[in-house]
Amino acid sequence: MMTYHLDRRRWLFATAGVALTGCSDAPRNAPVDAAKARDALRTALESWKRGETVAHLQSASPPIYVIDPEWQTGAVLKEFKVVNDGTPLDANLHCPVRLTLRTGGRPDTTREVTFVVSSAPNLTVSRKVF
Repeated sequence: MMTYHLDRRRWLFATAGVALTGCSDAPRNAPVDAAKARDALRTALESWKRGETVAHLQSASPPIYVIDPEWQTGAVLKEFKVVNDGTPLDANLHCPVRLTLRTGGRPDTTREVTFVVSSAPNLTVSRKVF
């Protein structure tokens, strides 16, 4: 009886080891093309400043997909400054940007936010929320 449990445990450990080894070879995300990501970010911000919609960028060639709650709810971008070239992290470029926004009838507000930009498989620009 003891041998049966011992053989069964060996089989379970061997199976788990094979399964875990297989998982370690999973494909990684393609590294971000930082220059392409910076261009997409600037293009998106310039479009916002001109008063264009997110949908306008999605229909451009190549399309840029943007997720920014303030832009999507009608905030007006008065000015922007890309603070530095950003930090590449795996498949994304994290870029700090200083925005001056007008929302509703309130005075302009300026604050620094971070955009997370991807260059593959699509160009995406999204505001980092947390």
